[in-house]
Amino acid sequence: MFTPKYPPKDTAPPATTMPLPASAHPAPAPATSAPVPVTSNRPVVQLTPGSALALAAGGGAVVLVVGAVLVSMLLAVAITGMSVAVCALVIRSILNQERNR
Repeated sequence: MFTPKYPPKDTAPPATTMPLPASAHPAPAPATSAPVPVTSNRPVVQLTPGSALALAAGGGAVVLVVGAVLVSMLLAVAITGMSVAVCALVIRSILNQERNR
């Protein structure tokens, strides 16, 4: 019951390698006299002083907007917590008045 059960051994015949025909071998590259310069297909980004200034101003604006959103969310959570605490104190006060009567 607790002995491991192994799957049966593979009964497939062993794989044989077949030689490639002569036409499948690649032809040697022709010898060139001068190296060919490699050109890149990627576009080149050149920053001028004006575009760098615009990029810095855009980044600063993004930081300010994200900061304002995060601060407003934190403020909303703090205000909600304070209002829940005030409601709890009011309910506790009402219940204590009922018990004292």
